[in-house]
Amino acid sequence: MPISTPLFCADSARRERAAQLAERYALPLVRQRPSSGYWLEMGFERLELVTTGKHGAVYAEFAEGAARHRREQGGGRGQPVAKAIGLKGHPGEMRVVDATAGLGRDAFVLASLGCQVTLVERSPVAAALLDDALDRASVAPDIMEIAARMTLVHADAIRWLVALPAEARPDVVYVDPMFPETGKSAAAKKDMQAFQQVIGDDLDSGALLAAAIAAARGRVVVKRPRLGAAITGIPPSACLEGKSTRFDIYSIKALVSAGKRAE
Repeated sequence: MPISTPLFCADSARRERAAQLAERYALPLVRQRPSSGYWLEMGFERLELVTTGKHGAVYAEFAEGAARHRREQGGGRGQPVAKAIGLKGHPGEMRVVDATAGLGRDAFVLASLGCQVTLVERSPVAAALLDDALDRASVAPDIMEIAARMTLVHADAIRWLVALPAEARPDVVYVDPMFPETGKSAAAKKDMQAFQQVIGDDLDSGALLAAAIAAARGRVVVKRPRLGAAITGIPPSACLEGKSTRFDIYSIKALVSAGKRAE
């Protein structure tokens, strides 16, 4: 069960924004910096998930760093995620739902390639980090057009997908679930360690897959570690493997032909 994560404002000039996020995502707003555990901290530059000890801050970022490098030198539509969602062969603008948005990294890549992306995130902590990153991106001249193609929804993706009207169904539902890891794979990156501690694993990924298959017009794409277990249930129609990542592709046309789509 995810723990409650407080929000502390370290910059007096940003108190109003901190209070806005705390209210929007039902986060406890505290006056003193916590001395243990994880907490959200609003600083001069951005909102961060921080903790005591050696772990660095975790935050969502679309303008600089890895996001900028990937946007400028990542390979464009030749990137594996673009191939997995079928971007090359899709006529017109593609509508994608990222049902487990997290820090929004893949969602931003897809938006930078012209997709309209809805980021669905049920964790209030992750949603607040995304909200802050999108707010900053919306005023960054080189990426504000990309940010305008990204819409954040704070909701449980299963319920949200089930409630979608037929005319709002996306072309693709993208899923990157967080599974419990064991053994050597447990030495995850700092952001994943923080997310596992604060947000918890996606133990209902089977139900999410079923909801995604029922909602998508074209396909569902599930991102996994290359040797990671597939979501239990319906087997994928195809797989796209990279050096460290695998995309399990569920073609709606193929599933309908096989009579396996959940309606």
